[in-house]
Amino acid sequence: MTRTSGGPGGRTPLRVAARLHGYPPRLNAGAEWMVHSMLRALVERGHDATVWLSRYSGDREPYELDGVKVVPLQARLDFSSAVRQADVLLSHLENVQATGALARGYGKPLVVVCHNTHAHSFRDMASGDTALAVYNSAWMDRQAELFFTEYPKSVRPDTSLVVRPPVFAAEYRTRPGKKITLINCNADKGGRLLEQLARRMPDTEFLAVAGAYGEQILPDLPNVEVVEHVSGHEMRERVYARTRILLMPSFYESWGRAGVEALTSGIPVIAHPTPGLTESLADAGIFADRNDPDGYEAVLRKLQDPAEYRLASKRAKARSAELDPTTDLDAWCTAVEALAT
Repeated sequence: MTRTSGGPGGRTPLRVAARLHGYPPRLNAGAEWMVHSMLRALVERGHDATVWLSRYSGDREPYELDGVKVVPLQARLDFSSAVRQADVLLSHLENVQATGALARGYGKPLVVVCHNTHAHSFRDMASGDTALAVYNSAWMDRQAELFFTEYPKSVRPDTSLVVRPPVFAAEYRTRPGKKITLINCNADKGGRLLEQLARRMPDTEFLAVAGAYGEQILPDLPNVEVVEHVSGHEMRERVYARTRILLMPSFYESWGRAGVEALTSGIPVIAHPTPGLTESLADAGIFADRNDPDGYEAVLRKLQDPAEYRLASKRAKARSAELDPTTDLDAWCTAVEALAT
């Protein structure tokens, strides 16, 4: 029977308990901000969302972020009680199997958010009775179907949904700055290429933003400014307001949230053509192979032409408008509410 009355739209507020290894503002990777945006949407719909952290974070007291409650590992030890009282459990990445076991033990529906197409992600999701699988791109949805076709004995989720990592344009939009920026300077994201380009273009200003994970390659060069790890709520002022062009020469991206954030301000994005980035950036993307520094330098010099930059910026803004998250988030909230019927 559907839970009704009392809440928004006649719905009784749901209790959603999420088990995650880290969370903003300490951990500001794309996966964490995607889940935060989704939980925030549930809160705005009148539901209760609480994140229980599974790793030490340095925080000792619970806190709130945009209405989402966050309980650090060392603050409280009663996650099992929260599971018993929850209507829905949610997890991603390393916590999927453990949270799935709790969902089975307590008879709770489990939501799994998938952020990559690695086989172990699909295996973890298929190891339990997943009520709802959320994929961050159409490409990942297709890859999941290939996995279940190849491994027909795996347990499919009851239902699945594509939710593109929600980016609220008004919260990121700004006037672009002057620098060429790389966010998360580990090797897989393009840290070495940034250093190569900075050496090749000594009269050009670069911005190296330290990331949430991976060994950071932070060039010690006069034309490279290094910015330490930045909270998502500060990206507009500390990063995008100082950025003219964003580099995304990533070895792997299942989507590429930073690129979509940059598009909101009409900032052109030069990216390696991963399946995720070609889907997220679409016609706005300027694609060059990450192993071709000559190509990246040529594109950067081409964008010094004001007319070329205006055209690239116009395409970026148009793509940003296409990626308005309203429809995806409405479908997401509706799917979670259906789990409590």
